[in-house]
Amino acid sequence: MPGMRLSLEQREIIARGIGQGLSQKVIAAVVGCHPSTVCRELARERVDTPGPRGRSRKGFGGRPREYRPGRAHDAATERGRWPKECRLVGPLAGVVTGWLEADWSPQQISAMLPVVFPDDEAMRVSHETIYQSLYVQSRGELRRELAAHLRTGRPARRPRRDADAPRRGRLIGMVPLSDRPAEAGDRAVPGHWEGDLLLGGVGKGACITLVERTTRFVLLAPLPGTHTAIDLRATLTELIARLPDQLKRSLTWDQGKEMAHHAAFTVDTGLQVYFCDPHSPWQRGSNENSGGLLRQYLPKGCDMRDLTQDDCDAIALRLNTRPRKTLQWQTPSQALDRVLIATAGRDRRGY
Repeated sequence: MPGMRLSLEQREIIARGIGQGLSQKVIAAVVGCHPSTVCRELARERVDTPGPRGRSRKGFGGRPREYRPGRAHDAATERGRWPKECRLVGPLAGVVTGWLEADWSPQQISAMLPVVFPDDEAMRVSHETIYQSLYVQSRGELRRELAAHLRTGRPARRPRRDADAPRRGRLIGMVPLSDRPAEAGDRAVPGHWEGDLLLGGVGKGACITLVERTTRFVLLAPLPGTHTAIDLRATLTELIARLPDQLKRSLTWDQGKEMAHHAAFTVDTGLQVYFCDPHSPWQRGSNENSGGLLRQYLPKGCDMRDLTQDDCDAIALRLNTRPRKTLQWQTPSQALDRVLIATAGRDRRGY
């Protein structure tokens, strides 16, 4: 529908469709709007009718009175007039102001007004009206300073974002975790890795962490300077090049911008990158657990600008030779040797 509101001509089409007994869905298709628009338009013309045994049918829609497009259009025009009468005045504004100063949220205020003033219909206001009074200059019946008492304390309202709208900086061509092979999920085959960055203090470098899902074997590489996508791709490619081919199957990463060159990385290494869902660290559980163990050697806020590959190999050796309960008290190095021998044996037998 080109316009945001129904025109008089469109309302006349709705009236003719009702007279012909057409369904709301068919009428909406003729008008060029969503069926819910027609449903709401007709709902405004409904009146309460007595139900069985004299009980009211309010809430069930009632019987629609004759739909008159002219009357409906005039009513819609009146509802849309600006400026509208302000409701936040007098005693209501004083109560709302006092509760805002007590750090109540607009939703709490709106819900409590009928409880505290059950018999006073003038003491009613929606939480949206309170927000508009705080944030919209043309509706600024409340002092702007009261916005500081809201939980966010924002001086301006943040606009809603379309969930399907593309976001700036979002990675392009991500392959979701749901497409990862089943063999990676059940940890039956080695060579599927989970990766992340272990950050030092602000501006103090980072460390690449890779954990093999089946054996929990750890690989580390330093990023002592910046950790941009270019830096990560170069260092991570060198790290993967040290692996035998049977350990190059997949890599699971979060949606951080440092993996923006994931397509080129896959071409360089043959390792397909799969991306976790946003805010889902449990989808890389092995890496998260190993990251906690690494903090014993690289605590939060530490300076990694002097970290070398030899330092990283020494730390990885400590973790890879430490018995792990999840491996029945084998070390990751022992577990890796075992699965590599078993994999080589299957390759020689051809199955």
